[in-house]
Amino acid sequence: MQSEDDLRGLAKVMDFMRAISIMLVLVHIYWYCHAYFVSMNYTVSVVDKILLNFQDNTGLFNHTIITKLFAVLFLALSCLGTKGVKNQKVTWGKITAFLVLGVLFFFINWWILDLMLSLSSKAILYTFSMSIGYLFLLLSGVWISRLIKINLMDDVFNIENESFMQEMQLMDNEYSVNLPTSFWYRKKQYNGWINVVNPFRATIVLGTPGSGKSYAVINNYIKQQIEKGFSMYIYDYKFPDLSEIAYNHLMNHSYAYKVKPTFYVINFDDPRKSHRCNPINPSFMTDISDAYESAYTIMLNLNRSWIQKQGDFFVESPIILLAAIIWFLKIYENGKFCTFPHAIEFLNKKYADTFTILTSYPELENYLSPFMDAWEGGAQDQLQGQIASAKIPLSRMISPALYWVMTGDDFTLDINNPDEPKVLVVGNNPDRQNIYSAALGLYNSRIVRLINKKGNLKSSVIIDELPTIYFRGLDNLIATARSNRVAVCLGFQDYSQLTRDYGDKESKVIQNTVGNIFSGQVVGETAKALSERFGKILQKRQSMTINRQDKSTSISTQLDNLIPASKIANLSQGMFVGAVTDNFEERIDQKIFHAQIVVDNDRVKRETSRYEPIPEIINFSDADGKDIMKEQIQLNYDRIKQDIRDIVSSEMERIENDPELAHLIKEK
Repeated sequence: MQSEDDLRGLAKVMDFMRAISIMLVLVHIYWYCHAYFVSMNYTVSVVDKILLNFQDNTGLFNHTIITKLFAVLFLALSCLGTKGVKNQKVTWGKITAFLVLGVLFFFINWWILDLMLSLSSKAILYTFSMSIGYLFLLLSGVWISRLIKINLMDDVFNIENESFMQEMQLMDNEYSVNLPTSFWYRKKQYNGWINVVNPFRATIVLGTPGSGKSYAVINNYIKQQIEKGFSMYIYDYKFPDLSEIAYNHLMNHSYAYKVKPTFYVINFDDPRKSHRCNPINPSFMTDISDAYESAYTIMLNLNRSWIQKQGDFFVESPIILLAAIIWFLKIYENGKFCTFPHAIEFLNKKYADTFTILTSYPELENYLSPFMDAWEGGAQDQLQGQIASAKIPLSRMISPALYWVMTGDDFTLDINNPDEPKVLVVGNNPDRQNIYSAALGLYNSRIVRLINKKGNLKSSVIIDELPTIYFRGLDNLIATARSNRVAVCLGFQDYSQLTRDYGDKESKVIQNTVGNIFSGQVVGETAKALSERFGKILQKRQSMTINRQDKSTSISTQLDNLIPASKIANLSQGMFVGAVTDNFEERIDQKIFHAQIVVDNDRVKRETSRYEPIPEIINFSDADGKDIMKEQIQLNYDRIKQDIRDIVSSEMERIENDPELAHLIKEK
């Protein structure tokens, strides 16, 4: 810091230079208005001699501009060293205006000396213009020294501090998903890439409705993974949005597969455009635990509140009962009637018949122990309550169309079978979500168990709007499927939605085991959690202090959030933040991104305009061309009901005729 003596010395030097500047102005006026001063007898002979010597030796007065330039030079030097109170109201616009006026009055006034006026008039006008011009120049110079030059307000949203260099290199491999981006860094726009080089470490796509998560990310996952030969399972909440993309892209890129995959659709709304598949096909159930998994998925999809109450007696009881029924149908006549609709119909028979039949099989004894205690103890009310808790939710699923789809065997759910690869799409309907989700969840749970095995093809599981369906075993799939080349991509709105529908524990496991994350606009705790996940960066901070003599600016650095929660909460459509994982052989230095995912809208529109709708799969026309879909579906529905009536009748007759089992039949 300068001492007071230094400051006083500097002030004296500045005053001296300003005095020289003023003296040059006065000398200039005296020389060029000399005739007036002679007429008024105001001349000084000594001064005249000095000025003539200066003129002879230096040519100082050869032109009016010379002395003016020297005067302005000394004035500028005196202003540069001026210290004073800074003023926030001083602006470059005001300074420029006074500077221009000063130049006009001070320099552009030579013509006054050529006017046809009296000597006094010319002298007065010239002196006045010079004085006014000099004062304007003096003011502009002083204001420049008092101008607060600071860039604190240039970046009010801290964009520059929170911008960072991102990955600009394309890193492509046989599994990767690569998304082009555009990002901002140091006041410049750059083009980059989001390289998901290892999709098998699972991906989460977050974002409020309209943030662009499906359009920018999930759609690209479907397209690129089809182009790289993935077998695929897609849950299409808003059927047929994703289904048509998958169908048309597969038709155009089937050459990417060694064995051409078959496209399958499960759609309860329109049986004409749906294949038929039995999700509890007996050939894929090896023990009763498989039946339990199926029952668990069904019941928790029908009763979402049960997710938070897993382990409770009145939650486990109906699940165990349904599992016992499924396993009974599996072992009865080699699984001839082992379908989910048959299980629903069997459950809805009189509980006395149902229990009598089930308890006649020793392999079901352990599973039915809570019911047998009530049965043998005569606790009929308890038993009825246990059965009703299973009957009531399952009765919502009694639908001829649903029965039709779930009783056929057009294909099996081993979608990544190397000999028969498949692209399977299951469609939901937001208007019938509560009914369809249970059935679709059953497909999900079976697929998870079938595809997560070694030696199969690389496969992809894409679930958009995850919370609309309970996906049993999802956390385990994410944690273990990497080694079996199963890529999981989950789309939902935020973490609170996931916690609500999956429970706190399972939600935390999913959040913490996923390696790749994309997030559009999210708010609240989700935004905070993501901000913490992305870490901190060294940011510059600038502050200013103004006192009576001068201003001082200090610059410091501190660690702060790389992407604050407030930024995540206000992302524009198509803007995403996130992080990706890398591999041993493919290191990514810049894993975190904050960028616009570039989508060629015109190209997408051209592609979409050429899309063909999903074709009709089943023709319900008879020989005369008459549509008999309703009749066929109703016939299937009636056949299932008759099958169960025949089973109950046959089994009750068998038990009645068996001396060792006859005691199971309770007297009415």
